[in-house]
Amino acid sequence: MVHIISEDIPLVLEWINELRDIDIQQDRMRFRRNIERVGEAAALEISRHLKTEVVTLQTPLDKAESKRIAVQPVITTILRAGVPLFNGLLRYFDHADCGFVAAYRKHESNDYFSIKQDYLTCPDLSNRPLIVADPMLATGASLLEAVEDLLTNGRPSQIHIVAVIASEKGVELVRQNYPEARLWIGVMDSKLTSKGYISPGLGDAGDLSFGQKLQH
Repeated sequence: MVHIISEDIPLVLEWINELRDIDIQQDRMRFRRNIERVGEAAALEISRHLKTEVVTLQTPLDKAESKRIAVQPVITTILRAGVPLFNGLLRYFDHADCGFVAAYRKHESNDYFSIKQDYLTCPDLSNRPLIVADPMLATGASLLEAVEDLLTNGRPSQIHIVAVIASEKGVELVRQNYPEARLWIGVMDSKLTSKGYISPGLGDAGDLSFGQKLQH
């Protein structure tokens, strides 16, 4: 199931407009903070779909019956571009466990690249909600490889994938491979460039968040 967050929370579109704006996005701290905000909005939406349990609390005056999330999620991201989105989710799911994947595009030619994945750390996912933060869901290749490796650590009760901007092609690929997953997308763009970047998109989320890199 695909949820377009900005359709339910119009304020999300304001943040994404700033993320796209070539002048505003030069403010690196503001860029990261806007991505975090999208993660926070996604956390609230995801929380509606998590199982709860009844608890009894002792206040200074009396006992109070309430509810809480029954099983805390595991929040994961693909380094490095996913860190701000991950931070936004973790700010609201502050009791969650975390996992990390290091993956990048290895360009063989102008129009061809493979996914290089070097590192993964993750707790046991068995019967726990899994949330994967990937700010730009373009071709979906790196996300699929990350999810496949994450699932070697146990079968989660739910899979939630969060992206700020996604391409229609990337979303369709994820749905074909993981039809049970819920996708939480800020906005959807229709086009991919010949190099597999989302258009109009917003550029390189990792570079805009943390500075340009030297990659060999």
